Amino acid sequence: MKIGKTENYINQRLGESGALLFMLIDPVDYKSTDAAIQAGVKSAQAGADVLLIGGSIGAQGELLDEVSVGIKDHIKDVPIVLFPGNIATITRHADAVYFMSLLNARNPYWITQAQMLAAPLIRHMKIEPLPVGYIVVEPGGTVGWVGDVNLVPRAKPKIAGALANAGEFLGNRFIVTDAGSNPQLQNLGPIPSAIISEVKKSITVPYIVGGGIKTSEQQREIYRAGADIVQIGAILEETRDTKKTVEQFVKVAREEGKKKL
Repeated sequence: MKIGKTENYINQRLGESGALLFMLIDPVDYKSTDAAIQAGVKSAQAGADVLLIGGSIGAQGELLDEVSVGIKDHIKDVPIVLFPGNIATITRHADAVYFMSLLNARNPYWITQAQMLAAPLIRHMKIEPLPVGYIVVEPGGTVGWVGDVNLVPRAKPKIAGALANAGEFLGNRFIVTDAGSNPQLQNLGPIPSAIISEVKKSITVPYIVGGGIKTSEQQREIYRAGADIVQIGAILEETRDTKKTVEQFVKVAREEGKKKL
């Protein structure tokens, strides 16, 4: 499969900046459609490199369409990429989609069957698929439960590295490791540095880390451990000043990215 416009944009930005910031908007978690739209618009205005839209449960149909169109009406130069929770998390108003295989799922539905069901629709809608190998680490949150995941133990980085290596060998051009939403609920933070470092040395494709990142200090540590891209979402639902919050994360991305060039 040829590299499309959005993937080329990500690769080019990564080559220029050294590190990127993706902001995730889960429309279900906002008090209104307009609030979700404003979170996306302000994130893009603050310098986020990509806007992800989606979630594990309910981010589909009219809600997904409205949020995607609402952001697109205000933002033209930042791609909207779908972060699907299932085959219904698709809208023609997005630029691209994480075409994900959940590499450590117990249920083959999440490895290949959902992808088979969604592929013809994605092709018909002309949404660019980004080949993503997706790995969920303890505690896993909602995605761990929904995806019937054999969670990677936080103390076993070599398992994560081997999964990532396999994902690249299978043809994925991005690898994502995710701790799920709000790992703090189990007194855990973002993915440990040891896992990030092991994954990074196991692959040659861009590496994205998400889940439980609340502070710029955590973000900085994740870049330094080896992440090329940090994916942040839940903090947007809590902050009173979205633009200022995202600007702080963008600042860290640019600072740490320079060190990688």
